[in-house]
Amino acid sequence: MPRRTKIVATLGPATDDPKILDDIIHAGVDVVRLNLSHDHHDAQRQRAERIRNRARACGRQIGVLADLQGPKIRIGRFKAGAINLSEDDIFMLDADCALDAGDQQRVGLTYPQLVGDVARGDTLLLDDGAIVLWVSDVEGNVIRCKVIVGGRLSNNKGINKQGGGLSAPALTDKDRNDIRFAAEIDVDYLAVSFVRNGEDVKEARRLLDEAGGTGGIIAKIERAEALDSIEEIIKSSDAIMVARGDLGVEIGDAELPAVQKELIKTARGMNCVVITATQMMQSMIENPIPTRAEVFDVANAVMDGTDAVMLSAETSVGKYPHKVIEAMDRVCSEAEKHQTARRSHHRIDSVFGRVDESIAMATMYTANHLGVKGIAALTESGSTVKWMSRISSDIPIYALTRHVRTRRKVTLYRGVYPVSFDVASTNVDKVNEEVIDELLRRGEVREGDLVIITKGDRSGVEGQTNIMKVMRVGEHVLAEDTIKR
Repeated sequence: MPRRTKIVATLGPATDDPKILDDIIHAGVDVVRLNLSHDHHDAQRQRAERIRNRARACGRQIGVLADLQGPKIRIGRFKAGAINLSEDDIFMLDADCALDAGDQQRVGLTYPQLVGDVARGDTLLLDDGAIVLWVSDVEGNVIRCKVIVGGRLSNNKGINKQGGGLSAPALTDKDRNDIRFAAEIDVDYLAVSFVRNGEDVKEARRLLDEAGGTGGIIAKIERAEALDSIEEIIKSSDAIMVARGDLGVEIGDAELPAVQKELIKTARGMNCVVITATQMMQSMIENPIPTRAEVFDVANAVMDGTDAVMLSAETSVGKYPHKVIEAMDRVCSEAEKHQTARRSHHRIDSVFGRVDESIAMATMYTANHLGVKGIAALTESGSTVKWMSRISSDIPIYALTRHVRTRRKVTLYRGVYPVSFDVASTNVDKVNEEVIDELLRRGEVREGDLVIITKGDRSGVEGQTNIMKVMRVGEHVLAEDTIKR
């Protein structure tokens, strides 16, 4: 049985070798991530082109996700490269200090407006929480702090405010330029960092549309205040990403597991795709096998219903890119066998607003109670299979479409597999026969299996799915005179 949970892997220097790229494709990557915080556009363009070319050569469909840097608030650089802070030291974040002139007493800020966002009593966390500062005073452009947790502090480390509340907008000038680039290379998804509310998502979508892009928008949940607007954000997004690094720093590590579970549950309940990300197999940057804790982490996310799990430095700069994907594949596949990953009461008491949505829900209910071996959904936009994928099941959903953009989009949907298929006949029964023949050719079904086919009366028109048909393989071949009619 094919793995249902999708694997997102970040491309970088470690995957630029064509052999390594082929290895990660064969290992089972579904979507690749371009981290626009690093490297220039030419390098990222080459990576997008290379993965698509190699995937095509391997007979695979792989989605491309571009991840915006966002307003990462950072300290400047130190003249000595780094300093060591001790508990109870006084240290200043100084907006007037040159960005390359930091010393033992002070350092500059990439976001001078930080001085207006903090007050005495606030806690600032640097370097993903490794350094903890308590704000004792704000005067002019200087934030005077007392060191609560010290250690080595080096150049360009990030700053978070415990509890959130920083005013930096989600989209910077760099992000706006990167959105135009993302449209230019036709990415399938655009991830927006440090989203605060639904308006941030809508603004990113507007900019992508204006640039000619067609990709879906992923809202990265990494600010504490985003949790207060989560339903608004989900309604505005095609997917959310539980970005556990900055989010864990802002809300505290202890709260993160429960928040992650609730975000997955809420997203799926609202028919939104969800990705779980950050340090999922961090130890495999250096080691060829994951820790037991990492195995449990990935498995729990899968059993909670995440659509995808994401790898960052593990594949972009790690020593074992294909081994980490293989490990992720094994853990996901085993976790999916657990009963909780296959049981669903999703929307059992809901009233549906669209015909195609009701067909999707009826299909999954029937499939889960009839012993169906596969679902073949003829789709234009991918909406029908997205609704289907919200229902927990172990039955594969095949998205049959002529549109390459739709095939790439569904690579992120849990349990959905893209199939290149163009309706060549106007005879409804002949189309059914061709669909099952395609699944037979791929080895996905065998004689005697039950298959559900969904489609619309009006072929080629988006949002027109209104037919669900149950067929048995082997009984699907029509007599020649029936085909002619």
